[in-house]
Amino acid sequence: MTLLTETEARALVARAFCNAGVSSEAADHAATGLVLAEMMGISTHGLSRVRVYVNRIRAGGIDPAARPKIRAPAPALRHLDAANGLGPAIAQTALLTGMEAARHAGMAGVFCHNANHLGALAPYLWQAAEAGFACIITTNTSPMIAPTGGRAPMIGNNPLGIGIPNPGGVPVFLDMALSVAARSHVRAALKEGRAIPETWATDADGTPTTDPAAAMRGLLQAIGGAKGANLALSLDLLAAGLSGARMLGAVLPNADETPDQPQGLGQMFLLINTKMLLDDAALHDRMEAAGSAIAQSPSVVPSIQPRLPGARAAAALWSARQQGFTPNAAMLADLRRLAEPEG
Repeated sequence: MTLLTETEARALVARAFCNAGVSSEAADHAATGLVLAEMMGISTHGLSRVRVYVNRIRAGGIDPAARPKIRAPAPALRHLDAANGLGPAIAQTALLTGMEAARHAGMAGVFCHNANHLGALAPYLWQAAEAGFACIITTNTSPMIAPTGGRAPMIGNNPLGIGIPNPGGVPVFLDMALSVAARSHVRAALKEGRAIPETWATDADGTPTTDPAAAMRGLLQAIGGAKGANLALSLDLLAAGLSGARMLGAVLPNADETPDQPQGLGQMFLLINTKMLLDDAALHDRMEAAGSAIAQSPSVVPSIQPRLPGARAAAALWSARQQGFTPNAAMLADLRRLAEPEG
């Protein structure tokens, strides 16, 4: 078992991306979000993504030398052309750009096009909250959900992220995709040779299935049926429709199988400068009151206490920062190979 600190992990990830041709600034940006995700316990979108992104860079699907272009059509609006750059690096740039605009205007929206997979939303929500900004983030993805009444994949499993600061306390942050279960969970079940609940996915004909192989060829089921599907559809129209990115069925159906192709995703970052609404003490009191109210709800299972969204990930992050964390051994070995000096 190997314990890593946050600093060590970020340096390792940054070196891996630099070796793949990414600039040091973009590599550092990407490392920030991926390492935070790993420390939060979101391992499916943490350090394991480095290999995926490096493979796409090598195949030509991501431009390691991309230079994003940012327009400011209004004081509180930014339009970012990601130029097919490394997804987490572009997301970090969008976040910092939005916070800077919102610092002056009170609110800001950043709309990105020509973007790639950015990883989990939680790390960006956390950073925004720590800086005093409430935040809403979404991105479109490869289509894997059918529209209401249909059976062809036309809608991405588009995640929704909401973050709210708690000065001096634990921020509230929600990062959820709109399927009953993420495709990564179906993929894990296939790898492990186990069945999945029939509420997770359908086969290619739209029939619920417990076979993860059939599910990988089929569709994910949206939370809440038509409500979840239409929410995912609306998020696509916000993030991609307004930014000018590929949307709905125009997004590559499976980026893992076409690593040489740009994804062309759309993303939206909305930032709210909470300091212009409430002082830190007042916001802290309100967030603590909300947490206390939720905790007073009687538990269905005594061992699971009701809590605000993000509390478990925040606790994992705090523990990892205090004690270090232990990544998967095989994945860490691969990451170290990617980070080794060439030649």
